[in-house]
Amino acid sequence: MTRALVTGATSGLGREAAVQLARRGWRVAVSGRRKEHLEETARLVKAAGGEPLVLCGSVTDPADVKAHYASIKSAWGGLDYAVLNAGVGDMMSAREFKAESVQWTFDANVFGVCHWMEAVIPDMLAQKSGIIAGVSSLAGFRGLPKSGPYSASKAALITLLESARVDMIGTGVSIVTVCPGFVRSEMTDRNNPGTMPFLMETPDGVAAMLAGIDAKRRVVHFPWQLSYASKYILPAIPDFLYDWIAHQFAPMRVKKPTVR
Repeated sequence: MTRALVTGATSGLGREAAVQLARRGWRVAVSGRRKEHLEETARLVKAAGGEPLVLCGSVTDPADVKAHYASIKSAWGGLDYAVLNAGVGDMMSAREFKAESVQWTFDANVFGVCHWMEAVIPDMLAQKSGIIAGVSSLAGFRGLPKSGPYSASKAALITLLESARVDMIGTGVSIVTVCPGFVRSEMTDRNNPGTMPFLMETPDGVAAMLAGIDAKRRVVHFPWQLSYASKYILPAIPDFLYDWIAHQFAPMRVKKPTVR
């Protein structure tokens, strides 16, 4: 029976990913900070035909991650499939720059992935198999207005995973980078009060994500309309033109309070 991990499984993409994996009859470890939400995810996993393992804690805490992986090894002996989805989003204009906001975002979006990679890679290398999928974002391909911490963290994650992917060639361990566009979740609803182009409903977005991970694609990006523009067109636009376009878009991105 395949042994899977989904971090950030208390809601949104993480919860839906856990449920869709459970429908395959898999063992699914679910990680997150909000205990009641996590236990609800575990109930959904069990109802879908999977075997849940609840891991309540934060990916930003190395001690939590080490303890969680120890629980997985004790219960199942290790992992075959890790979806490192946990992340945060906060909006911040550089006119009100806060280093604390940048650090908070990187702690979850980058180091949260790093802590789990450090934990699982040795055993996956030993078993000569495994998939590690890190969930980044289309926002990582250029610096979006009022999204410096978020865009920067996702850009860092894209590069980190790319390097790891190259290093893992020939080992049997696959590294997959997932770059979603707008997929309905608590985070997108909170941080994007305006129009979200090509918004995908959660089940559809997760199905696209898992299909790409299953296929061991190097980079999984969707929906195609937004991903094509974000990955290929925007990076090719000259900086002076990008600055003008992004500045026109900036007033539409109004900050909402972030629940931490």
